[in-house]
Amino acid sequence: MDVASPGTLVLLHGLGRTARSMHRLAVEGSRRGYQVRNIGYPSRRAGVLVHAERVGLALAALPDGKPLYAVTHSMGGIVLRAALAGGWLAPERVGRVVMLAPPNAGTEMADWLCRMPLLRHVLGPATLELRTGPAGILAMLPPVPFELGVIAGAMRRRSLSASLFDGPNDGKVSVARARVEGMRDFLVVGRGHTSIMNAPDVIDQTFHFLAHGAFE
Repeated sequence: MDVASPGTLVLLHGLGRTARSMHRLAVEGSRRGYQVRNIGYPSRRAGVLVHAERVGLALAALPDGKPLYAVTHSMGGIVLRAALAGGWLAPERVGRVVMLAPPNAGTEMADWLCRMPLLRHVLGPATLELRTGPAGILAMLPPVPFELGVIAGAMRRRSLSASLFDGPNDGKVSVARARVEGMRDFLVVGRGHTSIMNAPDVIDQTFHFLAHGAFE
């Protein structure tokens, strides 16, 4: 089916953020007729798998009907992938998903933060798991089993963290590492990591993918 009927829209924020960071997406989702579930979780208090279990079981308990649609920011996308990989949420429950600035192959920023004990303590155990290479959790996750569109950010201005990355990045995640096997579409926008979910063009593209399975 080319056009998805509005159903339940799940929003998952990223590391160090709260559900409030997804408020604009929640408002727009409601305006478009979705039943919005803007889910918060204590991202700095536990590892990815702990969050994945809690979020996955919460989503699995939602009324079974139309598939769940989801928009995630940063680590929220990894939590969703881990929830399916761990068996806490069945793949057939998930319809189309848009991930905003996801560290699908880890992030060099996490590699750097892991060398800073104080920052690592503040951000919590999930920081270690977002490393690049075989030491992080990303190497253990399978390709995505749902219709996925990824929007990556590329900063127009050179940030203080630019030296950590080999190529275009949003200040936290490189464009190359936002990709994941199995995704259906990929889009790069000139936005930074922290506020990418609030950009009008990103919001429009997000809901276009949820409706049509491709970016405009």
